[in-house]
Amino acid sequence: MKRAIGCWMLLLMMTVSVQAQMEPEYRLEVGGGIGAVTYLGDFNSNLFRDMQPMGSLLAKYRIDPRQALAMNISYGQLKGSSSNEKTYYPDSIKDYSFKSNLVDVGLRYEYNFWPYGTGQEYRGAKRLTPYIYIGMGATIAKADTADKTEVAFNLPLGGGVKYKMADRLNLGVEWTIHFTTSDMLDGVKDPYGITSGGLFKNTDCYSQLRVSVTYDLWAKCKTCHNDRD
Repeated sequence: MKRAIGCWMLLLMMTVSVQAQMEPEYRLEVGGGIGAVTYLGDFNSNLFRDMQPMGSLLAKYRIDPRQALAMNISYGQLKGSSSNEKTYYPDSIKDYSFKSNLVDVGLRYEYNFWPYGTGQEYRGAKRLTPYIYIGMGATIAKADTADKTEVAFNLPLGGGVKYKMADRLNLGVEWTIHFTTSDMLDGVKDPYGITSGGLFKNTDCYSQLRVSVTYDLWAKCKTCHNDRD
């Protein structure tokens, strides 16, 4: 009798395990994020000074539990002032300050340190994982002191932590530095007389701190090739 009960228990556990591993894998995440952006350039060198609100819409395509391609569109504002820095400025900009409306459009590659998921769709997946990323993007900025809108290429680098709050709900916290090819995000080009050039020489950049929430869509076909061990 005891042997029969043990066999039934083992069979039940094996059935539950198999069913758990057949939970769907989702390929797409969509959602949004809020946070703060900081201008870094000739009129500010402090990561935490003059932080301004920034909002984002984002989507991610999961290549596998460790890799993803992500795209985002963000809107915010940059702010800076010559009074922030204890340095020499030409007389024409000694009392200079600006605000710039900023649009950032980016595509990036993400790498998770651990396989990401609930553990029910992929063996060994973790609900919590740190990740890093690199990408490319476009920066569109218009300073209130400039006559025209500036469009530049940017290189985003960063990292963060993501947590699966529910089967299809994801929470992310990340920090990104955007290196740009423009020295006109603040409306002033080469205020020290040092010519900007090359890819990122003497150009403006900005950092972004963001909290995001995304929802999983597009379940992967269970009978197709999958990522399970």
